Amino acid sequence: MKFALIAALLLASSAACAAPAPAPQAPTPKLERVVMLMRHGIRPPTKAAPKELTSDVWPDWPVDYGLLTPRGAAGVRLLAAADRQLYAARGLFGTGCPAPGAVVIKASGKERAIKTAENWRDGFMPGCDLTVAHPGDNDPDLIFHGLDEKPDSFDGARAYREALALAPKGGIAAEDRAYAPKIDLLAKVLNCPRPACPLLTEQSKLVASPHDRPELEGPADAGSTLSQTLLLEYLEGMPMKDVGWGRVTRAQIEQLLVFHPLKFKYSNRPSYVASITAAPIANEIVGALTAKDGLKLLLLSGHDTNIADLGAFLRVHWQVPSYPADDVPPGSALGLELLKDGKGVRYVRAFYRAQTMDQLREQRALTGTEHPFRQYLPIPGCGDSARATACTLSQFLRFVARRKAG
Repeated sequence: MKFALIAALLLASSAACAAPAPAPQAPTPKLERVVMLMRHGIRPPTKAAPKELTSDVWPDWPVDYGLLTPRGAAGVRLLAAADRQLYAARGLFGTGCPAPGAVVIKASGKERAIKTAENWRDGFMPGCDLTVAHPGDNDPDLIFHGLDEKPDSFDGARAYREALALAPKGGIAAEDRAYAPKIDLLAKVLNCPRPACPLLTEQSKLVASPHDRPELEGPADAGSTLSQTLLLEYLEGMPMKDVGWGRVTRAQIEQLLVFHPLKFKYSNRPSYVASITAAPIANEIVGALTAKDGLKLLLLSGHDTNIADLGAFLRVHWQVPSYPADDVPPGSALGLELLKDGKGVRYVRAFYRAQTMDQLREQRALTGTEHPFRQYLPIPGCGDSARATACTLSQFLRFVARRKAG
């Protein structure tokens, strides 16, 4: 027995010595550049809600319609600090102020987008000098609002046909039937049960415009606007007795948010719409990813519609916890990383980054053990596999050119 045990141990030792060494790990690709398209932070509604929806008084906000709130600004700075921590850890930035030209920030001409960009700058690079570029008050906003002037070149009829083709069997009316329980919930929150509320009683419909994207009207549209209002009240930190007049829970807000990406489905997701509306943003992205200067990060500060357009353009999908798929929370961003491997080949990878509802409502710091939500996204049609989360830069450039061609 003793000799058999020794022999077995020697045999095992010999086999272990003869085992091949593990293959060396491939070096992690180097992060060279980042582009982020970010939605503005928390704001009040952009205009007064239709009076026929409810006789109740809506809660007060600390700023005027559509402007970034102080809590919205603080939430953006928290995200920016987390972004800086991440990209410093990945070697993109050192300590102190980035070199001139390393960070470029461009904003929509809307004040909430400009203030979001300025607060992101202050959180990402506090004390550093950097001017946020944006259109003047009377200048066209070609990057973020290219359809505002309803250009003759935009074929609204084609956009409408493509949008209708996305409807389920039974057309837009089928959406109302599928969402009926949530429309009933919305009516309950408004204390305006159907059929007393006209906007929640009539049938949803898709309306075409000769030179603009199609738009939903009726309950689906009202649900999108009003669910966003309830969300923004919650994120602003209002007491629950004031959020939806105390007639809605956090879980019910989550349920009602489905109307927001439903609106994106018809107004932003049609391929033709995205090929036109997101093209100026795609040009900014391509310019940043192929720049020969010292650029390391480009931030584009815009709106949820811009992110929905770019998401449709790239054919990517995401889901932030507590939000429906493809929804765009305040302060969230759709981004692209430029990576270089050990052979010098450059790759592009898409991602989505956002605060969760509770992180934003509670204004949690995101630079310790708690981090923003982050999800890497495959870009179908870019690269060798629809499941791949990266494609080469040359593949990405060809993909963008095809998408812009419609």
